[in-house]
Amino acid sequence: MSVKTIIAIILAVLITVIIMQNNDQVPFTILFNKTYASKLIVMAGIAVAAFILGVIVGRPKKAKYDIEQFHDSQYQKDKPNTLSDEDRDYIS
Repeated sequence: MSVKTIIAIILAVLITVIIMQNNDQVPFTILFNKTYASKLIVMAGIAVAAFILGVIVGRPKKAKYDIEQFHDSQYQKDKPNTLSDEDRDYIS
């Protein structure tokens, strides 16, 4: 097992133990509304939300679209035969 896997397992066990020890009901104020909820549910919900946020923030960015390549392929910029004979005579 890699070090990363071992650290992930240890953190998962620690979070589980801490959440299971705090299962009493406490009042929570959510936007002017006082509700009673179990610490277990609130802490587990916050842990899941933090994990999801970490996955979203930590994922690799999408590849950017290269507009110059598209433009060159449309107008064939590197193709030498794009000038007409009249244009070549005018330039010369």
